[in-house]
Amino acid sequence: MAVTFRDKNLEPSYEQRAVLQHRTDSLTILMLLGLLLLTILTVWLFKHRRFRFVHETGLSMIYGLIVGAIIRYTSDAKHLPSVQAVLDDNRTFTSLDPPDYITVYLNRSNTSGAPHDKVIYALKGALGSLEEPPLERTVTFSPELFFNVMLPVIIFEAGYSMKRKHFFKNLGAILMYALIGTTISALVIGGIMFGLTRLMTGISITLNECFVFGAYLSATDPVTVLALFNDLHVDVDLYALVFGESVLNDAVAIVLSESVETYGELSADAFDLEAFFSAIGKFAGVFAGAFAIGTFMGVITAILTKFTKVRDFPLLETALFFLMSYSTFQAAEAADLTGIVAVLFCGITQAHYTYNNLSLESKHRTKQLFELMNFLSENFVFLYIGVSIFTFEPHIWHAGFIFASFLAVIVARFCNVYPLSFLLNLGRSNKIKANFQHMMMFSGLRGAIAFALAIRDTDTEGRQLMASATMTLVLATVILCGGFTTPMLQWLQIRVGVEENETELQQIGGDSMRN
Repeated sequence: MAVTFRDKNLEPSYEQRAVLQHRTDSLTILMLLGLLLLTILTVWLFKHRRFRFVHETGLSMIYGLIVGAIIRYTSDAKHLPSVQAVLDDNRTFTSLDPPDYITVYLNRSNTSGAPHDKVIYALKGALGSLEEPPLERTVTFSPELFFNVMLPVIIFEAGYSMKRKHFFKNLGAILMYALIGTTISALVIGGIMFGLTRLMTGISITLNECFVFGAYLSATDPVTVLALFNDLHVDVDLYALVFGESVLNDAVAIVLSESVETYGELSADAFDLEAFFSAIGKFAGVFAGAFAIGTFMGVITAILTKFTKVRDFPLLETALFFLMSYSTFQAAEAADLTGIVAVLFCGITQAHYTYNNLSLESKHRTKQLFELMNFLSENFVFLYIGVSIFTFEPHIWHAGFIFASFLAVIVARFCNVYPLSFLLNLGRSNKIKANFQHMMMFSGLRGAIAFALAIRDTDTEGRQLMASATMTLVLATVILCGGFTTPMLQWLQIRVGVEENETELQQIGGDSMRN
């Protein structure tokens, strides 16, 4: 597409714009680092005083909300340096179908040669409102930064540091909750939202968008609950069930949302059996392929560390371990699979095989490195979310839609946990107790995955409704449910301060009594 500029007074020089952008980026990074420092100091104070009603992720989000509100209501709205352009071919484009590139003809009166210089610009989508302040635009949550930088670290660390014995002992239940339970949640949320939105006025949302919304909200993120479980030494089986479900559930929710969107592209809004099975096939293929890549990369790393003498150089060994692990995510994404599934199973494989081949120094380094990166990434993400709730531009707030979302999430969680627990208990010797089920119901927080999925695409009115409702759900569940975890454990009479071997002795004793 070619355009001709009407305005003769073009933008400031490249150097001026680069300096302005650099200052804005530096201010944004400094602000987020300052908030992280404030969060760390506040968390230390809370831990010192044994105050467990606010977890660090909830605290990060609260600080982010405060700063986001300040930016939103105090920043001056300055016009972007811009020019008016006219399409040469009189074509029209919308935000849903923008051109990929534009060709610009610039007059160069002070140069010899051709009267015009032809420059091609790539369009990366709308930045926001023309009146939106540069700082407000810069600090808005970036889904690509989250999915490509922050999330791989968080998911890998979850696989690398998990208590594998208890995870694999409860693997059947975890897979049931993560695969079947997540699908149930997505279907229930999608069905309820479609039914309730038909009763609302002034809402335009399709059937497919409702089920995409269900897939988004099926992603649980009980990082706050799990941190308190770990601090309080809750029963290891309860921890394994909540942890295992949440880790696999994130991966399933991402693949499921992509599959539902694929179905929508193939079938419009009518049920199409061929498109339905195509979506199921994509789900199974993506999951299996990502699992294979993650396991393969973990095994390759284990072989390299076992049959080479790289362990004689711990720094090189740690670097090799880190790069092989992170490249797993990118390899899966490049193969059009899901990097989250790949990096999770890479982490599990690295912990099971590679870890034993590492030198003592590299064992400590890799554990501490990923623990630190996970802590900073999680808190950075929730800070970013808090700030973005105010700075995110395409909001559509609808009280009825938000209330329906809360209702749908609660009903879906109920339909997930209790029926599946009943079925699992039919074949388990170590039953999932009723108070454990209630705690699992309570632990279904919505977090960074749901948020990032929801704001990845906000072009239509329905997507903007979904994004605003998801933000509200994440804010409410992380702060409120996270804050009431300790009282809920007490109310449900779930024991704390339980050591791993104590739980195993209780199970052995129970099995002996039954025999």
